[in-house]
Amino acid sequence: MEVTQEMSQVTVMPRIGDKAPDFTANTTIGPVRFSDYAKDHWVILFSHPADFTPVCTTELSGFAKNKPEFDALGTKLIGLSIDSIHAHLGWVNNVDKNTGVYFDFPIIADIDMKVSKLYGMLQPNESETAAVRAVFFIDPKMKIRLIMYYPLNVGRNMDEIIRVLKALKTSDEHGVALPLNWTPGEKVIVPPPKTLSEMKARIEDVSLEKVDFYLAKKNLN
Repeated sequence: MEVTQEMSQVTVMPRIGDKAPDFTANTTIGPVRFSDYAKDHWVILFSHPADFTPVCTTELSGFAKNKPEFDALGTKLIGLSIDSIHAHLGWVNNVDKNTGVYFDFPIIADIDMKVSKLYGMLQPNESETAAVRAVFFIDPKMKIRLIMYYPLNVGRNMDEIIRVLKALKTSDEHGVALPLNWTPGEKVIVPPPKTLSEMKARIEDVSLEKVDFYLAKKNLN
């Protein structure tokens, strides 16, 4: 099949399970090499369309207000937009002065759009010059575990961002899956049996809440 010039220029977007692309960028805390910043931590990398805009201000304020919880979860934050470092610094100062909320995490100044393109944050049918509202959940092994995309005109849900972060960490720690609308403290799903003997043991296990042998829940406590 002949590959057109347009197709050959399409950037391959990172997917769940991929190794997070590394980069070096200028940020509000100075130059950052992502792999060094992320080392041995969970990281949430998120983009916003532009500084000094209303929806973005509410969103980054939400990340800032919840930073103590992210810290407690061993998770670092790093934001991004296609603005200069001077715009970032002015915006951080403006929001702090007007609302008392301080953006105490690095924000990447992605003027050359290098990181935005690397992570598929530029989506031409939405905008060619502003990053969509992307959220990447990256584990301590630098593997992308979950991706969220929102359009320019719809803000993200901070409760959901924190919920899925806790779900990912719970799944890793206990080797379980999480059902619809799961929140911490609720029952989790145990992996289904893979052999006849495991199925028999599952059927006889009275400690589990079972719909059937393939769908069983338990408390973690």
